[in-house]
Amino acid sequence: MSATDPAERAVRPAADLEDGLERLVRAQLETHVPRDAAEERSLRTTRRLLRWLPAPFDERSDPTHVTGSAIVLDGGGRVVLHRHKRLDRWLQPGGHLDPGEAPWDAALRETREETGLRCTHPATGPLLVHVDVHEGPRGHVHLDLRYRLEADAAEAFAPDAGESADVIWCEQARARRLADPSLVAALAAASARA
Repeated sequence: MSATDPAERAVRPAADLEDGLERLVRAQLETHVPRDAAEERSLRTTRRLLRWLPAPFDERSDPTHVTGSAIVLDGGGRVVLHRHKRLDRWLQPGGHLDPGEAPWDAALRETREETGLRCTHPATGPLLVHVDVHEGPRGHVHLDLRYRLEADAAEAFAPDAGESADVIWCEQARARRLADPSLVAALAAASARA
């Protein structure tokens, strides 16, 4: 296919966007310091699969793909959890990326959809606090990039229609007891970076 072929021009911008996003995510992963051995394994796996997967941000391309989630803290160190509607476990908000969406933007969008909260990244920009590889619903494997977000605890929860209505603010100790075990290290990491 030549550089002037219309079919190539139609595909190239999407591929360029994907390449640029992959470079940004790789840069975050290269500087990320894992908190424990489990996160170290997840980090190594995620770095390796980013190089191997043809479209790591597209859930339809492969059962293994990147997801973005949020550790949402208020000014007092409390954290948001929601009871996942299919898994029936207390988790952080998060999920699959929309086409062309960065994982840190997916964390914001998914948090708004699942909780109704208007969150923000820290003033310094998106802060990757934890990496976890886990099995997701429907046999997927999620390379979950977890970002610290900030929210006002006075704002009312208002999940979108079809989302779980079980959303709570928790003190850290209670969150560690309620949350899925994979989330405990992420909670500690987000709090340490607050």
